[in-house]
Amino acid sequence: MNTKNIEKQFQVLRTLLAIGIAIVVAFIIICFISENPLETISEFVFGPLGSKRKIGNIITNLTPMLFVGTGVCLIFSANQTNMAVEGGFFVGAMLASVVSTCVSLPTGIHTVLCLLAGGLAGAAACAIPAFLFVRYQAKPVVSSIMVNNMCLYVGLFVVNHLIRDPGAGFLASWRFAETSRIGEMIPGTGIHYGILIGIVVLVGGYLYLNRSKAGYEIRTVGRNVDFARYSGIQVNKVITKAQLIGGFLAGMGGAVEVLGMYKRFQYQALTNHGFDGIMIGIMAANNPKALPLAALFLAYIRVGADCMQRSSDVPVELANIMISVIVIMIVAERFLYKMKHKRIVAAAQKELEGKGEA
Repeated sequence: MNTKNIEKQFQVLRTLLAIGIAIVVAFIIICFISENPLETISEFVFGPLGSKRKIGNIITNLTPMLFVGTGVCLIFSANQTNMAVEGGFFVGAMLASVVSTCVSLPTGIHTVLCLLAGGLAGAAACAIPAFLFVRYQAKPVVSSIMVNNMCLYVGLFVVNHLIRDPGAGFLASWRFAETSRIGEMIPGTGIHYGILIGIVVLVGGYLYLNRSKAGYEIRTVGRNVDFARYSGIQVNKVITKAQLIGGFLAGMGGAVEVLGMYKRFQYQALTNHGFDGIMIGIMAANNPKALPLAALFLAYIRVGADCMQRSSDVPVELANIMISVIVIMIVAERFLYKMKHKRIVAAAQKELEGKGEA
């Protein structure tokens, strides 16, 4: 067995162990704070499967993660940490709302234009940290967090002064044009056709990253930027392109979310969809093939935590604790390091012995 296969095996093992540890931690917390821990755990584990609507909630929670998670995989594969996907999701939803309420077009064309507008807004948000990094070497973690605040207040300003409905009773846009909305796919569940768009994006992201020259350049830059530069790859161009595409997908995810789930734009704060995408990107090890499982897991425990909160005395924040534990364990490079090192050494020795016998 070669080193690459061992690395993959231990990546999967680390992820599964991290999930197992997070579940144990969650159950311990429930036992300490709940008056009836067995019922609370049962509701947390089986509650999301209790009705067609709750299963629909899992799918609707999962849908935007496919967009943002795919974008995050592209960005992280270039060894960049652009957290502006959170702000990109927000302004993508905002600009899609502007196009929906201010432009009149036929059904289908109107929806496509809204999605493109949302994608461009998300790309613009992620372009700022990308430009600051390639031009001034500004740390993207810091600059992208600042961009998120910019996106929030620019988005609220546009909604408040351009498309606000004064008769809504709260800060919200005019109702979306029916020609722009994404219809419900399964009545009574909330599942809309955005899930199909998300699957197409996921497959396209995988093919782009793993089956194209541009994707190879992104992965090469992420693994060894010096090697990429000496190989003739335009590193700054590749880094910028990866973040623009990632931002575009995040913004498109925001557009799909508002047009599929709501009748008007009504966000008044950042939604955390971008950070959810970052978490499942980490859980999937930047591999779009693993994104559906990571997104399904996250969506399931969020719905489970919501069910648990409605029927017990344990708050919904338990899901955030679980995700935090999982992310910490996965990004901890020394976790299972000794075991992995022994496996690699043993495999190398076995290979050398085989060559000696030959």
